Amino acid sequence: MNKPRALVVGMGIGGLATALRLHDIGWDTLLVERAPERRASGYFIGLFGTGRAAAQRLGVLDAIGNRYDVTSTTYDIDREGRRRRPGLGYGDLPGSPSLVLRGDVEAALYDAVEPLAEMRFATTPLAIDEGPEGVDVTLRMTAGATVDTTERFDLVVGADGLRSTVRRLAFGPETDYLQPLHHIIGATVLKSPVPGYRPTDGLVLAEPGRSAWVFPFADHQPTVLFNYRTDDEDAEFRRPPIESLRRAFGPEPTGAVLENLLQQFEEADDFLFDSTHQVRMPTWHTDRVVLLGDSAWCLTLYSGMGASTALAGADLLGTSLQRNPGNPARALREWEQKLRPFMATHQKIGRKDLVMFVPQTPRDKATRTLTQNLLGNPVGKRAMKALTARKFQDKLIDIAAA
Repeated sequence: MNKPRALVVGMGIGGLATALRLHDIGWDTLLVERAPERRASGYFIGLFGTGRAAAQRLGVLDAIGNRYDVTSTTYDIDREGRRRRPGLGYGDLPGSPSLVLRGDVEAALYDAVEPLAEMRFATTPLAIDEGPEGVDVTLRMTAGATVDTTERFDLVVGADGLRSTVRRLAFGPETDYLQPLHHIIGATVLKSPVPGYRPTDGLVLAEPGRSAWVFPFADHQPTVLFNYRTDDEDAEFRRPPIESLRRAFGPEPTGAVLENLLQQFEEADDFLFDSTHQVRMPTWHTDRVVLLGDSAWCLTLYSGMGASTALAGADLLGTSLQRNPGNPARALREWEQKLRPFMATHQKIGRKDLVMFVPQTPRDKATRTLTQNLLGNPVGKRAMKALTARKFQDKLIDIAAA
């Protein structure tokens, strides 16, 4: 008997995890990726209990590792770095998330999947024709001469990110589903520590409507994340990213710390510069086409759960298909029914916690300053962790096993 065959579009965390889980249940998988090669290490990720549980079952948790340095201190700072207050770092949050780079998760998954599944880079779907017996997909390969082929699959998984090609082909234009949060993010890996600080120091420069975060690691250069509010997202992309960042953090003088971060962003070999959106859809699947991760629910980085839910969604997808052999439509219905309430909760958390990353008003900034003052001593830090523990319970739920 022939094995069922799946096409997985996107070689990020969700796509690789899906391919690994499908192999576990006896499927053949073709993975395609529009990029010509694997991506760089990427930006900071906090992997919470939901994601760690899925990674453990997938057999990659140890390979992902944890770059958290117990000696690290996170400081709330001003632009010059003269005022610094010890605060609560990401690694201090309830649930003790693993602090890693996106590339750590992708590399662990890639190494596990590569011997098990066919992979094609520089390949993207052009058309998806779904029928009762399967899905015919026309794929365009652009490595060397352009070649179009049409192949049949039992299932198509769109794990190709916020601006998903699978979603556009199977469900309609992205404008129907993208909900803007009216913020821009810029991220890169720093080539050197910020002068005056240790490589393991975290930094938070938060002002009304804009912020810069430096995330430290035990054995890797820090990463920086810029955030700012905008009323005209399109205008931010009509200029070079560094120019938009400087405009967003002006007209005040940048100061020594902010200037260093901006210069390092400008000189970076690789960076992310994008607008933030959540994806809102009435359904994430048809009978044989399913969206997963940012393609389906995009919680945004403000939820802290993007990587964790991609892993958990892939893990649960395999379980649902295994429970419903030969009936992908029923499997996808059960999968979505279980996931949707969890994702709705974390979309709300992402919208609410945006002010943690970017204070929206002077009042938000004053509240943050007061909180940081409380965190400046061990007693205050322990009290704050206790107060926020309940808030983080949803990030620890093993949704794929619940």
